[in-house]
This record gives sequence, C-alpha cells and structure tokens, in this order.
Amino acid sequence: MAERLGVGLGWRSELDLSVARLPGVDWVEVVAENLHAPQLPESLQALRDRGMPVLPHAVSLSLGGAEPLETARVEHLAELARVLDAPLASDHACFVRAGGLDSGHLMPLPRTRDALDVLVANVRLAQSMLDVPLALENIAAVLRWPEDELTEEQFLAELTERTGCQLIIDVANLYANARNIGTDPVAFLDGIPWERLAYVHVAGGVERDGVYHDTHAHPVRPEVLDLLAELCRRTDPPGVLLERDDDYPTDRELAAELSTLRAVIA
Repeated sequence: MAERLGVGLGWRSELDLSVARLPGVDWVEVVAENLHAPQLPESLQALRDRGMPVLPHAVSLSLGGAEPLETARVEHLAELARVLDAPLASDHACFVRAGGLDSGHLMPLPRTRDALDVLVANVRLAQSMLDVPLALENIAAVLRWPEDELTEEQFLAELTERTGCQLIIDVANLYANARNIGTDPVAFLDGIPWERLAYVHVAGGVERDGVYHDTHAHPVRPEVLDLLAELCRRTDPPGVLLERDDDYPTDRELAAELSTLRAVIA
C-alpha cells in the first residue's frame, strides 16, 4: 500500500487559485505533459514549497503499445517527478499510438497474454528510468476487443505481480465501462490486489443518447460515489482525487464535492 495522501484535487491552471484557497485539499495531481520541469507555474511551486504532495500523471507514454517505447517521454516524467519531489509517478494501462498515428485518446488493450507481455516489458523499462514507483490507471474503454483472454482485473493483477507496479483505480471509469460495454465493476473490485493500490480517481460525466461520457466536466454522479463506497468496503484507500478538466465550478461547489468524498471514505 502506498503512503497516505488524503483527499486531493487535480491541479489545472484554471483552478490554481482555487486549489490554494480551498480548505481540505491534501495533495494535487498534475498532467505531466502540461508542465516543463525547469519552468513550473509559480502557483504550483508555492504548493510544493509549502509541503503539499504534487504527483505527476502522464497520458502519453503508450505503455501498452507494440511499438518501441518513446523513452524521451519517460525521461520527461522522471525529471518532473524529481523536480516535484513526488512520491510516485503514473500513466495508464493503455496505448495511444500505433502505425505512426496518435489516437488522441487512451485506447484499451486487448487483454491477451501477448498484449500483457508487451505492457510488462514497457513498464519494466519505464521503471528502470524512474527514481520513484510507477502506478498505472484503468481507463474508460470505448470498445471491447473480441479476443480478450483475461478480465480487466485479472490483467491488472498479473501486471502488478510481474512488475511490482502500483495501481490507480478510477471508479468513474468503472462506471463508464459498466454502462457502455457491460463490464461488472463489483467483480473488478473483488479481483484487485489492494496492497498495490496507490490511490483512487473520482470524476463526473454525463449521459447523452444512451452513452455515458466520462467528461470530467460535470458533477460526480451518485452511482460513482456508490462505487467509491464499494471500494472502501474492501480497502482503506491511501488517497482519493477529484478530477475536473472543463466547465470549472465555483470554489463552493468544489469544496462541497471534496466534502462528499471525505464523507464516503470516512
């Protein structure tokens, strides 16, 4: 189990003043690709300087991709983790590039033995370049590959066993997958090695024309909070982070959502 973090908020430049003045923000997570280690925003430096943990979260490593890992992206994440004095760094169990094209999205992996071998090899390479532990997050899938050999929880459990990596569990992504591709979030939670949990993500979304969109731009749905409570019946999460990436609410609304998260995990 990772170190205790508490309740956090995804740091975005649009929220920098809010993060600084909101009560009850114990830590923040930053999108690694949006920052450059030599030139951190002053407001983020101020948080770090006052002792608030700042954790870099990458979205472009493409650790599940079959093409050679772009090590410059890992080096960027490693440098950022050093500058931020972060306790760990993270990305996703997915791929984003193939055949010279970038999807612009986090794409699900076929849960086959061959795909797992590729992911394991790339994770091990990335770990060798990082000075801190690496955590991987489950994603909101847009499709299900027909040749899956493992469930998502089996896939992630074996990944952690073979690499020693940690996991970020996004309960909003679990809800999205249950609605859109028919997965069982409770079975997922039953199969996760909780000793490998780094922290938890929570975010909002909206349903349009029968499809649930993980927007990070809407309030957290009660069903997602129910999944967070279900997770807490199995483990005491080291940290829970609220993500917001668009249509930013008022400080009062953010504080209310953070208070709700605290109530669920209490």
